[in-house]
Amino acid sequence: MSARSILTGIGSYLPRRIVTNDELSRTVDTSDEWIKERTGIKQRHFAAPHETATFMGAEAARAALADAGATPSDVDGIIVATSTPDQAFPATAVRIQAALGVTKGFGFDVAAACAGFVYALSIADSMIKCGQAKGVLVIGSEVYSRILNWADRGTCVLFGDGAGAIFLRAGKGTGNDQGVLSTHIHAQGSLGDILYVDGAVGQPDKPGHLVMQGREVFRHAVVRLAEAVQEALDANDLTSAAIDWLVPHQANRRIIDAMGRKLGIPAERVVVTVENHANTSAASVPLALCEAWKDGRIKRGDLVLLDALGGGLVWGSALVRM
Repeated sequence: MSARSILTGIGSYLPRRIVTNDELSRTVDTSDEWIKERTGIKQRHFAAPHETATFMGAEAARAALADAGATPSDVDGIIVATSTPDQAFPATAVRIQAALGVTKGFGFDVAAACAGFVYALSIADSMIKCGQAKGVLVIGSEVYSRILNWADRGTCVLFGDGAGAIFLRAGKGTGNDQGVLSTHIHAQGSLGDILYVDGAVGQPDKPGHLVMQGREVFRHAVVRLAEAVQEALDANDLTSAAIDWLVPHQANRRIIDAMGRKLGIPAERVVVTVENHANTSAASVPLALCEAWKDGRIKRGDLVLLDALGGGLVWGSALVRM
């Protein structure tokens, strides 16, 4: 019987400050009606100065460990998906390791934009399966409010801040038993210029703002996300009827709805949080997963499909039996 990554705990953290569309419209040339019609977003959370990727990620990780009945001594590794780290180095993961009081194992960050959490989950699952770790925290933590161009109303209204985390433990399983059944990750670098941040430490003359060609991203997102979901289903010899819950990246309600229709998954089996969180990039999937877990929609034994797409373009999916 081979090793299986079991999802034993889920946690999240959202900044205290909530910013509604109406509040944004006081400083941005937009309106509540314009934003809701095009995206489904009603509000988002914005981080205070102390609410960094490290701070929020550590809070979400603590909640995930508590949910799992685990302690820092159970953690062999921490993988953080973020595009908005506190520093170029050390990694956000090692800052979180110190904050949690974890004294062993590894820690590193994954930069895969909005697909970062699925990428990080795939890496953690592989490390557990090969015996390199027995307990891994997988975290998505983002402060996109600090890289937005407030003169670009087409992008600045779309994003929010927050963090989500899961704790994976090594277990045993075969077939459709509990745990991560499969993960699938992809990239197409030739599409990198339709969604990116125009600057980094290596380019100090750039403003470091998010830039997006919205229509192109929408077009590719619907197709690639649907492909990633179908890939996971095919890999496990399943149809969409077997999925209890689809937890997609929360970028745009229209993308989520279009993908659901394309796959034939009823809206009542799709977790949607974009109206309250906006797009929190790598934190989006774990935040949505945590909300549905805490409110009782997702239960032990449910078959859950996660998927996400982000700048790169990068995308992927994961099939998990809770």
